[in-house]
Amino acid sequence: MYNSLVIIISKILNLFAKVLCKILKKDNGNMLGRIVKKLSPDILKYLKIECPVIAVTASNGKTTTNNAIRYMLETNGKKVVSNKEGNNMETGIITTLIKNCTLNGKIKADYITLEVDESYVPIIFKKIPLNTLVILNFFRDQLDRNGEVETLILKINEFLKTYNGNLILNNDDPNVARLGRANKDNNNVYYFSVDKYKYASTYQKEAGEGKFCPFDKTRLEYEYYQYSHIGKFKCPKCLYGNEEIFTKITNVDLENQSFYEDNIKYYAKADNIYTVYNFAAVISVSKIYNLDAKESLKTFKLDNGRNEKIKIKEVDTIINLAKNPTGANVSLRMLNEDNEEKELLFVLNDNPADGLDVSWIWDINFEIKNVTRIVTSGKRAYDIAIRIKTSGFDENKIEAYLDLEDAIKALYKTNIKKYVIANYTALQPTRRKLQEFNKK
Repeated sequence: MYNSLVIIISKILNLFAKVLCKILKKDNGNMLGRIVKKLSPDILKYLKIECPVIAVTASNGKTTTNNAIRYMLETNGKKVVSNKEGNNMETGIITTLIKNCTLNGKIKADYITLEVDESYVPIIFKKIPLNTLVILNFFRDQLDRNGEVETLILKINEFLKTYNGNLILNNDDPNVARLGRANKDNNNVYYFSVDKYKYASTYQKEAGEGKFCPFDKTRLEYEYYQYSHIGKFKCPKCLYGNEEIFTKITNVDLENQSFYEDNIKYYAKADNIYTVYNFAAVISVSKIYNLDAKESLKTFKLDNGRNEKIKIKEVDTIINLAKNPTGANVSLRMLNEDNEEKELLFVLNDNPADGLDVSWIWDINFEIKNVTRIVTSGKRAYDIAIRIKTSGFDENKIEAYLDLEDAIKALYKTNIKKYVIANYTALQPTRRKLQEFNKK
């Protein structure tokens, strides 16, 4: 009875929050979930979920992959409840589910898809059922909140020891593939892999974590690196890395945005290897549930600041999130693979949600090509400007502005192609300011 009352109250609060946020032009995000959790800490256990729950977790790529899975399901005629805007911690997930439940707590959907913060996987799925878990990658991310990456891996490994549902793992990340051995009794483990692409290398260009075998501590041998520590690896001692592959992506053609899986040619808006890995996970989900992914990937649009392509004042602009060294390095790799002349805006904050420690910027590889000017902004505009200067970039071509509007005005003094990189709390404010500037 009490939980029913909590849901009724939350529904009323949600209506008020919608109006208030519309007036203030803000997203209410996980505000509803915060209130509901205080009223009923275990509200998730009360909800009635009778459909499959598919979750995506990773250091990078959760939002894009979760939204692509949601879109694939919807394209196949399914009704889906999903936290498509992110908000991937417990209060955000409570918000999503409460908004989509009846007054007696029933979720009316064919599927629920959720992106879940890595540290919250064991917490959320003690309270609600989980049918399929997708794990994309692990990188160092927000060290002051998460600690070292090994800490997160061990937490999830502990959860997986008793998990028997579908487990979809990136076989090209040694930090992820190891989790397939967490529960030897789980026969529902599926690995995906992507063949060597055009810009892969025989040496590691960026900072990475996967250097030693997690089982016998032998240094791993790599045939090639796709990016960071993602690539074709094996342990020369125990042969870790030679798992049976469920989904194998081949013939990656970034220029024509196509690839193959099981002799089927896919066209998708993936002009970078990072997104190809996300789509490999989507195809894996589609195969498990006997659904078609080909048509949905062809029309799925990257947005919400995840390699989003827009025009600002008729100037081609690409916006991407970079909240850790690997995210930034992938964004800069995409920039380098683009031979056109361009300018870069890098926006860096240090709010609690970002992690107060921004020392990670020193692990960014700023060996950039065909960039004629860099503008920096955000609370740490000068920190990132100094980092770029020390990389050898001409200091006379670096402009730092604490005010984001000033930075955007300065950026668009020219009509050269733009790349915009922003960290977590900077991303959506930057998108909004760009859109406002475009309307002036």
